[in-house]
Amino acid sequence: MCGVPRDHVNHKFNMSLKTLDLLVFGIYILGVIAFGVSFSFRKRTAKDFTTGGGRLPSWAIGMSIFATFVSSISFLALPGNAFGGNWNSFVFSLSIPIAAWIAVIFFVPLYRRLNSESAHFYLEERFGTWARIYASVFYLLTQLARMGAILYLLALPMQILFGWSIPVIIICTGLSVIIYSMFGGIEAVVWTDAIQGIVLIVGAIACLGVIFWTIPGGASEVFSIAFEADKFSLGSFDFDFSSSTFWMILVYGLFINLQNFGVDQSYVQRYISSKTERDAVKSTWLGSMLYIPVSFLFFLIGTSLWAFYQVQPELLPTEIASKADQVFPYFIVNQLPAGLTGLLIAGIFAAGMSTVSTSINSSATVFLTDHFKKYIHPDPSEILSLRVLRLSSLVMGGLSILVGVAFNGVESALETWWALASIFSGGVLGLFLLGFIVQKTTSRQAAFAVLAGVLVIGWLSVPAILKLGGTEVSWSQPLHSNMTIVMGTLTIFVIGFVLSSLRKSDLK
Repeated sequence: MCGVPRDHVNHKFNMSLKTLDLLVFGIYILGVIAFGVSFSFRKRTAKDFTTGGGRLPSWAIGMSIFATFVSSISFLALPGNAFGGNWNSFVFSLSIPIAAWIAVIFFVPLYRRLNSESAHFYLEERFGTWARIYASVFYLLTQLARMGAILYLLALPMQILFGWSIPVIIICTGLSVIIYSMFGGIEAVVWTDAIQGIVLIVGAIACLGVIFWTIPGGASEVFSIAFEADKFSLGSFDFDFSSSTFWMILVYGLFINLQNFGVDQSYVQRYISSKTERDAVKSTWLGSMLYIPVSFLFFLIGTSLWAFYQVQPELLPTEIASKADQVFPYFIVNQLPAGLTGLLIAGIFAAGMSTVSTSINSSATVFLTDHFKKYIHPDPSEILSLRVLRLSSLVMGGLSILVGVAFNGVESALETWWALASIFSGGVLGLFLLGFIVQKTTSRQAAFAVLAGVLVIGWLSVPAILKLGGTEVSWSQPLHSNMTIVMGTLTIFVIGFVLSSLRKSDLK
């Protein structure tokens, strides 16, 4: 389609929109929803809804972990990030093997041994009820931010495809996901994740192939232009944690991925859903290691798109070029062959639905196990438990729609999500490590450490929160906003460790 006049491009696109793309998109999405809802006929207990009854194979769970990593945040935001900048954010992926190794050595055996549906059960065992409540509340906040980011990113290609407003698309998508989540359960999530992961990998490879095939000069032109502009840079290697240097992103990635593997409910549910501990380890390695080459592919797509439109600037409207997150969706809609456009957008849409459904499912599990069973009804019937799971799914889905609408207009969805994830981490990883490593720490010492951690997180978060709200700030913190999770985690762990050591010294 390169070199074709814009009017002809739009005409061809509109024709495909009315026929093959819409047909492919409609059939795919209806099939995914029907597939997910079909699992509701198999649900007999709340445990089936939350863990799948231990029937899921390791490869499917591994693909589900991979799809949780990918989602629309990676598929759309990573190319946008590379298009607007360089490969600095790819360093995040390089931290995953370290976090995965720690997970299979320590986290997976721990949760398999506890055999609790709640990721926060261990914290209650170590420090009491307050620790479980604290961790579960911050987890729910994190999931709301994640779901909002995904719903917003899903709306971008849909807005270009259908011309609807982004808030309307977010609402319609959110309602579809709520229906899907309320009836499918974890089995539907895992199996559809596996399917979507394969579709997205194939689709990404196809997109890169189209770019290489249609850009004048071929793939060599892409690399030539990109290298000349230093688009493959991983960032500065200075030990500076006030900006997005290589080391800052690496440290941030390590801490956020340790939190994912160590205390994230959606990951813990997958550990428990595996048939054996060995299967849980295999699925963890598969899901985490597969993400590295795939994220490489996404960054390469973003850089290739930059070169593609540098050579042919007339193919990219100015209003799209200034919004990096929208460039890849625009390319998908306007440059891919008819049929492939519909399939890829349907794949992105369905993958986003599945990922949001994962967050809704895990959040509902947290509400049931950490709150309803603890404070409202200690021994609910299976029917009541399923009702609570579905009602809490409805509530979380509804709130995620509001958050998604609030994301509309952000400069970078990836950086906004990273900032919110860092803030809403609440230093929970530090509390978990404190309980796991420093066995003598008391509940009171841990509570004091958490209070100190919250104060540090609050202090570091103020500029980021004001910036996200559109308020210009004349002052800044000495560290990058992504370091909030690092400092919060370290504060809780170090203060808890020191207090525990002082107490042992007093006893001698």
